[in-house]
Parts: sequence; C-alpha cells; structure tokens
Amino acid sequence: MIVIVDYGMGNLRSAQKGFEKAGHAAVITDDPAAIAKADAVVLPGVGAFGDCYEGLRSRGFVEPILEAAHSGRPFLGICVGLQLLFEESEEGGIHKGLGILPGRVVRFPDARETGLKVPHMGWNRIRPATEIPCPLFADAAPEPYMYFVHSYYPQPTDPSIVLATCEYGIEFAAMVGRGNVYAVQFHPEKSQQEGIKILKAFGDLVR
Repeated sequence: MIVIVDYGMGNLRSAQKGFEKAGHAAVITDDPAAIAKADAVVLPGVGAFGDCYEGLRSRGFVEPILEAAHSGRPFLGICVGLQLLFEESEEGGIHKGLGILPGRVVRFPDARETGLKVPHMGWNRIRPATEIPCPLFADAAPEPYMYFVHSYYPQPTDPSIVLATCEYGIEFAAMVGRGNVYAVQFHPEKSQQEGIKILKAFGDLVR
C-alpha cells in the first residue's frame, strides 16, 4: 500500500490520480499511525516551507515520517515535500526541516541577476546524474521535461545525493535521494507521461 500523507498542504488528489495512471493504488491519510503500516510513503507539499512543517508537527507526523524514511521502505517527497527533507529553509526566515538530508533550501537569485522571473514556473528539462543510476529513471527519456512551480530550491551539502539537475539561471538539484529516500522538486503528477513513468517506477519498488 502506497500512503500519501495528508497534513493539510498539498495536491493530494492529483498525486493519487498520478499513481492510478501509473497502475499503482495509493491512499490518502491524515492518520499518523497509517504510515507505520504503509509499504511506501509519499510526502507532497504546496505552499510555504514553514507552514508545511508546522502542518506536519501539529498533526503528529514528524516522528512517523522520520521513522519511515529510516525504515528502508520506499519514500518519495514531491515539491515542498522534497524541501522539508533538508535541515532548514530560508523561506520567510530560517525554519527547521526534517533533517533527513544534509543542506538547506534557498531562494532563486533575483530576476535582476538572471533575467528570469521567480517563481520558476512551467516546463523545464532535467538531466539525470549519469554517475548515480537511479531506479526511478528506469523507463524515462534521457533528459525528460518536467513541470515546476517553485521559488526556492535545495542546496545539498553532499553532492552524492543529487540524482538530477535543472537549469534556471543557475544549475540546481531537481531530484535528490539517498538509500530508500527519493525526492523531486518538480511535479511528476503534472508532467504527463514522463512524470507518470517516474511514479510507476517508484511504485514498482514496492513490488
């Protein structure tokens, strides 16, 4: 069973429909106890980092998510769900993250520096890291286009966790992972067939 965490922040039904299109059943839950019983856990997120972390904390999800991430079971963060895995974010001040991955979340450079608007919104190409094979790219195109909506991006302090990069004025980590934990800054559920392939590959890890 794939469980999508409902902590009051995220496009939950979109993520669930994405897994359905990929041939995998996924359930949405607001019960922290359900995470311990899940075969795989998905942490979505839309909105401000601080609000999302507070949503997790106030609903009792922090400890169950930490346990799931260290359990060896497949774990996937999406958008702000990726950012929450890091140690801290500078969005709206400095906010503590889950600390599962090393690094912090920072804002894109001002448009005056890059000529590009913030937020980064729309389709962009990602480049998988060739030296770090990732099972979620098993059936994906060599450099697929994905759909992004974000003003902040992760700065990992460990380069080995960067599974794919993207260019938007600067090169940034578009996908990260370590062990059983994977996370994407883009929205696979909104990225048509290439995004659905990633959700399918994640679901296949359960089998």
